[in-house]
Amino acid sequence: MFSGVTGLVNRGHKLKGTVVLMQKNVLDINALTSAQSATGIIGGAIGIVGGVIGNTVDTLTSFLGRSVALKLISATAADGSGKGKVGKQTFLEGLITSLPTLGAGQSAFDIRFEWDTDMGIPGAFYIDNFMQGEFFLVSLTLEDVPNQGTIHFVCNSWVYNSKKYQSDRIFFANKTYLPKDIPAPLVKYVEDELKTLRGDGTGERKEHERIYDYDVYNDLGDPDKNQKLARPVLGANSSFPYPRRGRTGRKPSKKDPKSESRSDTVYLPRDESFGHLKSSDFLVYILKSASQNVIPQLQSALTLQFNQPEFNSFDDVRGLYEGGIKLPTNVLSQISPIPLFKELFRTDGEQTLKFPLPKVVQVEKSAWMTDEEFARETIAGVNPHIITRLQEFPPQSKLDKQLYGDNTSTITREHLEPNLGGLTVEQAIQSNKLYILDHHEILFPYLRKINATDTKAYATRTILFLQNNGTLKPLAIELSRPHPQGDNFGPVSNVYLPADQGVEASIWLLAKAYVVVNDSCYHQLVSHWLNTHAVVEPFIIATNRHLSVVHPIHKLLLPHYRDTMNINALARNVLVNAEGIIESTFLWGNYSLEMSAISYKDWVFTEQGLPADLIKRGVAVEDSASPHGIRLLIEDYPYAADGLEIWDAIKSWVQEYVAFYYNSDAAVAQDSELQAFWKELVEVGHGDKKNEPWWPKLQTRGELVESCTILIWTASALHAAVNFGQYPYGGYILNRPTLSRRFMPEKGSAEYEELAKNPQKVYLKTITGKNDTLTDLTIIEVLSRHASDELYLGQRDGGDVWTSDTQPLEAFKRFGKKLADIEQKLIQRNNDETLRNRYGPVKMPYTLLYPSSEEGLTFRGIPNSISI
Repeated sequence: MFSGVTGLVNRGHKLKGTVVLMQKNVLDINALTSAQSATGIIGGAIGIVGGVIGNTVDTLTSFLGRSVALKLISATAADGSGKGKVGKQTFLEGLITSLPTLGAGQSAFDIRFEWDTDMGIPGAFYIDNFMQGEFFLVSLTLEDVPNQGTIHFVCNSWVYNSKKYQSDRIFFANKTYLPKDIPAPLVKYVEDELKTLRGDGTGERKEHERIYDYDVYNDLGDPDKNQKLARPVLGANSSFPYPRRGRTGRKPSKKDPKSESRSDTVYLPRDESFGHLKSSDFLVYILKSASQNVIPQLQSALTLQFNQPEFNSFDDVRGLYEGGIKLPTNVLSQISPIPLFKELFRTDGEQTLKFPLPKVVQVEKSAWMTDEEFARETIAGVNPHIITRLQEFPPQSKLDKQLYGDNTSTITREHLEPNLGGLTVEQAIQSNKLYILDHHEILFPYLRKINATDTKAYATRTILFLQNNGTLKPLAIELSRPHPQGDNFGPVSNVYLPADQGVEASIWLLAKAYVVVNDSCYHQLVSHWLNTHAVVEPFIIATNRHLSVVHPIHKLLLPHYRDTMNINALARNVLVNAEGIIESTFLWGNYSLEMSAISYKDWVFTEQGLPADLIKRGVAVEDSASPHGIRLLIEDYPYAADGLEIWDAIKSWVQEYVAFYYNSDAAVAQDSELQAFWKELVEVGHGDKKNEPWWPKLQTRGELVESCTILIWTASALHAAVNFGQYPYGGYILNRPTLSRRFMPEKGSAEYEELAKNPQKVYLKTITGKNDTLTDLTIIEVLSRHASDELYLGQRDGGDVWTSDTQPLEAFKRFGKKLADIEQKLIQRNNDETLRNRYGPVKMPYTLLYPSSEEGLTFRGIPNSISI
């Protein structure tokens, strides 16, 4: 709290300050000339990231004189209207040439404020930019304020020419208040700033604006360009419910008034655009260029090199990493100047580009084919939280029988019991030994549509057995197709059993591939996109609309929102849009986002926390005697075991933080900003779920702690677990294909004979093809990389000045120390060879939930937020 009100500062006293900012041309890729090609843009952008940043004194003189002005606002002395008194306008002074705390690209300036006796203690300031261009304001620090010492203002915001704003730009000191405790002279300023951020819900948003508002997903299609590019609206739709996205206010499409017109530039509240020297800022351009320029050139070069449209053998696939792609000189000249692409493809010689060898085949080239590795990846792969314990037999379906017939599984006891070690199915279920990977329910209603295209797929169920050595073994795979006479006749199903010899072994490998294709699609569209990226965006919008920057929960959650809206906007533009990269290279195709909306019907916020998820799936039970209050039924479950350590650390930190600011449950219930935030989040942000009874009421400290922990877990650890393993596992397309293009060969057919003679060629003709493989590998490697200035769990931007309260700062340090201790614990687990699921036949330790990481493709590290 501020102490004292008046008489602290002598009349005419000068308060000395330091302003830190960055120029637009350091950060903004658009500063490069529009005449540059896409690859040229990337080259220039990465050059900037690589350190080619020259902020000369001459350049910075444009900031001097009367270009940038500040006015302090009192937190303790009010004018006649009750608002904090405003000091005299003051301009930036000299450039500070040496300041050890400056980050890359930042510049610091002296500033001095006249601050009289009756002005009290500064608690906010106005800033005016009189230049045409914008700059990124990092901070203001006031020194030697009597009875206060140093006052920090953490800004991290773009500031445009003042004429663009309808209200003055204001920033607040790093003090933290519940609404009832905000100093009276600052109350109106806080309220007005929130009104500015909410806007009035009308008009098309402009680049410089900072307005947060909601809209449905009506911008995925482009019907004006081609009717084939029309897509249904997701959200505010009983058939396709969806979380809300940020509103842009663009004009409706001419051919479909319910859809928004497409644009290459998508509005974001300005501070959601990267304001730091983050290499993923330039990944926006890299991804666009990759899809429009680089990938087609690589596909053309690969076709020329092999003179065939398909891979013929597994050696052909390995050639992408070992031999590389020989590029014509004209292609190389466009790609090779790009440092990031040189690193991605590991330039080898003058005319050969290589993809990095995925981790899954770095030690053992063929171990991905084993049943043990196939099963291990259900609990330690890139999609490790789908497997459930089998509790009824045969597996049942919830699909409407009138529409889809009887979808009860056709897997029988006779299929399973020969491999149950003497147990009956009932005994195995009772002893928690049987598990299922079920990709039947979501896929079957769409199979007929999907199979009408060039893709050919099955709805799948996979039964796995927990062996005495702690590993899982697949027992049977059921492949189901719609009945030729109609959906209501139910599926036509076949059950396949493990085999390791002859053509039956090839059939079994294909059966596993159909399962993995389904898992790849579910992972990308549901586990990854929907359940992290999409569901978090409404929290970001609601937070900025209703929790002021001085609110403790705003400060708690802010690091976990970094870059997410920007990444999501990019995804809607080039990844999950109509005929974008996902639709083009994944099995679900044109129905990708639509099917994720079907999955959202089953989304329950309270089940997104790890303990609740494990219990729901039946892979754990509550047990007060166990370390985390639950006992894993698959003891060696890397994702769950490591995740529980991280979950508990997050929850302990949130508990300490909440306890500091809320001394009772009543304080939570009476927090007007918090209640407005939660009400709008539920009723608007996740409005299609507003009537669900499971929403926490947010009336107690316990509900607040649990809700914040779920959100932080989702944005940090869950996203890390399902994102940064994409290339290490999926970069080897044989291990994790994204498409199936042929049905299973039937005995007596020419395809079956071909399978017997050349199983590798048939496998390759069945899974993702050559061109789509190049697209997948290029994109998922970009998405699997850590940026150069990523902030990881336990770290915060701006060091120790994000709050002025000592106890939360100390609690945060303990959180960081706990995470470091957990990392050492996880390293020890990976050195324990009795835990076979931690490294598997591929000898690939499970490291995705190690909290820390270096830059690049590391297969570890938990960023604070969904930043890629």
